[in-house]
Amino acid sequence: MKTPKNNGTFTNFAIIKNIKHTMKRVTTIFFILLFVLINVSAQPKREIRAAWLTTAYGLDWPRTRATSPDKMRKQQADLLTILDKLKAANFNTVLFQTRSRDDVFYYSKIEPMNQYLTDKIAGDPGYDPLAFVINECHKRGMECYAWVVAIPLGSKRHVASLGKHSALYHTSGICTTYKTEYFLNPAKPNTKIYLMDICREITENYDIDGVVFDYLRYPEYCGNRFPDGADYKKYGGGRSILEWRRDNITEIVRYLYNGIKAIKPWVKVCSCPVGKYRDTSRYTSHGWNAFYTVCQDPERWMREGIQDQIFPMMYFRGDNFYPFALDWYEQSNGRHIAPALGTYFLLPQEGNWSFDDIMRQINFIRANKLAGESHFRLEFLMKNTKGIYDGLANDKYIYPALQPPTTWLDSIPPTAPYDLQVKHEEDNITLTWKASRDNDQRNAPMYIIYASDTYPVDTTKPENIIAQRVPGTTYIYMPIESWKTKNYFAVTAIDRYGNEGKAVQEKM
Repeated sequence: MKTPKNNGTFTNFAIIKNIKHTMKRVTTIFFILLFVLINVSAQPKREIRAAWLTTAYGLDWPRTRATSPDKMRKQQADLLTILDKLKAANFNTVLFQTRSRDDVFYYSKIEPMNQYLTDKIAGDPGYDPLAFVINECHKRGMECYAWVVAIPLGSKRHVASLGKHSALYHTSGICTTYKTEYFLNPAKPNTKIYLMDICREITENYDIDGVVFDYLRYPEYCGNRFPDGADYKKYGGGRSILEWRRDNITEIVRYLYNGIKAIKPWVKVCSCPVGKYRDTSRYTSHGWNAFYTVCQDPERWMREGIQDQIFPMMYFRGDNFYPFALDWYEQSNGRHIAPALGTYFLLPQEGNWSFDDIMRQINFIRANKLAGESHFRLEFLMKNTKGIYDGLANDKYIYPALQPPTTWLDSIPPTAPYDLQVKHEEDNITLTWKASRDNDQRNAPMYIIYASDTYPVDTTKPENIIAQRVPGTTYIYMPIESWKTKNYFAVTAIDRYGNEGKAVQEKM
């Protein structure tokens, strides 16, 4: 809509109204900035700290092709280096790109293995990358999510290169073209079934902690050019085309959420929508938002309870970030909001953001009780672009953090472990305890280990966490320097929903 020209006929009422609107926006931004400028020194015990590990085109990994046993081991070693570095900076979540565009990073009966693993389409790298990364994340006490690109299938050239392996050739009528790319058509009822078949493979066969959907949306500003006119005529039912398209995406979200929960209810189902939902009373989205531009309705998904976490792609700063982050939180229905921060914009050729731009956003997230943040993308963390890795490791993430619990799925914590025994040996301390019990019999509880110089150990303080997601009932503590050895220990049990029980303390 065009703005009318000022021809000198504005009434006093219109002028006063504009002044009031401007003052309201200025006041809102002032208070938002006041939160941002406060240095939030106390680190929360519960916080999502996620990194997006991009496998498409080998952007973050893999850089080495597994064309021989030695190169396979090098490919795995490169991934372990990444995970070790994330662990050292107290990240607790890895978002691993598991499906790129019509290809995958695991052994699938539906889609081919991505060519960047071996330089061959459907090549076998000699191991299962998804199983490997999940296992190695869990060894380090980190959660691992399968990041699934949903609707785009890739360029026409890419789809042609996949040949008989492409969804275009082994599905019936659910693929379509728009501009130079192929897409699954959200209007087709079988599209959600095809995506659920992929999610079923992942959920049934892998010990994944979450599934996060990317590009679960229509192409931007596609208007009447997206070839779904016949479908709209058949299924529209009197709705506007934008309303109908939003309903199509919501139906896919609902079907996938319910399907995954039927297999493993503890697996978190998430998405990364466009970073602005729509205009807010505080600020305008300038016409680019999830609701109108790509036909996503994530606030409806949260109200309906068909999302556990949302990672909105908030690659903005200043007043294009803070009001919209607050809006996500206020409309979250208690679900977790962990904005995807534009860490790649630190690069001079991308946006030349300052280090403080990211630090202020984390301050704001904490001050306003959002669930945490995610960083896009991992390469810039690994390269410590403008000191971002050091700033997180040595300041913002100096202590470990647990993922927030999904209490709407299960709110009952495991029983406390008991009979904690602490044995001091020459170069380590061995802790053993008797197992706790959980109301969900499908998963044995895991354990959080705490240590302190004071007794009893305060398990509310993140600085006392020395290990998390420990399986079994034995833990060997090996302090880096003997003079840093803690004197007292405590253990709690935690379930797959993040519920933590009461602690057993070392006996005095």
